[in-house]
Amino acid sequence: MKYRIIHNTSYKYSAPASLSQNELLLHPRSTPYQEVLECQLSIVPKPQYLHCRTDYFGNTVHVFMVQHPHNELAMSATSIVTTSRPLLLVPDATVPHERVAQRLAEHKQPIELEASQFVFASPLVTINTMATAYARLSFPPGMPVLKGAIDLMQRIFTEFAYDKTASTVDTTVEQVLIKRKGVCQDFAHLAVSGLRGLGLAARYVSGYMETIPPPGKPKLVGADASHAWFSVFVPDFGWVDLDPTNNLIVNERYITVAWGRDYGDVAPVKGVVMGGGAHILSVMVDVAAQESRQQQQQQQQ
Repeated sequence: MKYRIIHNTSYKYSAPASLSQNELLLHPRSTPYQEVLECQLSIVPKPQYLHCRTDYFGNTVHVFMVQHPHNELAMSATSIVTTSRPLLLVPDATVPHERVAQRLAEHKQPIELEASQFVFASPLVTINTMATAYARLSFPPGMPVLKGAIDLMQRIFTEFAYDKTASTVDTTVEQVLIKRKGVCQDFAHLAVSGLRGLGLAARYVSGYMETIPPPGKPKLVGADASHAWFSVFVPDFGWVDLDPTNNLIVNERYITVAWGRDYGDVAPVKGVVMGGGAHILSVMVDVAAQESRQQQQQQQQ
C-alpha cells in the first residue's frame, strides 16, 4: 500500500505569545514493513530555530522555537509512505509466556536485552495488581505468548467501550479499568501495563490507520485521526503489533510513526508557550491511499 498522510495542528491564542518551543513526532519511521518516501514539515510563523534529531528509541523528532510575538501557530506534516503486510506467526507455535519472561530477565541475547527495557513501569504506565490480574486471565500456565497477547487484545476490544469523552491524556490505567471505557491511548496503556506485570516486554506505538467509509459513502477528507496500539516481544522473531481498539493484528493499512514506553514518549506535539492567554487547538489528519507505481503501470498496460 502507498499512503499520503497530512497531519495539521494549529493553536490560536487570545493574546500574543512571546515565545513557543515545541517537539514534533510526526515523521513516520522506516521499518522492515514500511518505507518513508517523503516527509515535509511546514511551520507558521517561521521558527528562528529548527533542529531534527533521533531520540533514544530511534524516532525522528523535530525541535523548533518561535521567538517573536505571534497570535497563531500552525504545524503541518505531509508524508508519503509505502507499507507491506507483516509476516504472520502461528500464535500457538510461539514460546510459552513463562519462558519469555525468564528469557527477558536473563537477557542473554542482544535482542532480548534491548527488549527487556520495556518490561518495567514508565511515567504513564504503572504496573499494578489490577492490570496484572486482568492480563493474567489471558495467560494461563503454558499459554504461548502471542496467543495470550491476542486473547488480551480481543478481551479489551469486547469488554471496554470506545468513548472520546471518558478520558484525557492524564487518565491512569487504574481509572480505565474502573470505568471500562476510553480511547486507543487508554486501551494500549492497559495492555502494556498488564503484559509488563507478567514480566513480558510491551511497547506503545503511535501512528495512523486507513479508515474505510461505509458502503456508498464518500471518504471525508480530514476525518482520520492519530492512532495508538501496542507491540509485544516474541522471542526468536521480534515484535508483533496488536490493535485492541479495532481487534486487529496490525497490517498494511497501518502507518507507524513512533514507539516508546508510553504516550509521553511519542506525543505528536508537545512543548511550552510564554503568554498567549487562552488558546484554541485544532487538529486535522487525513490518510489517503495512493496508487503505487506498479498499479499505475498495470493500468497503462
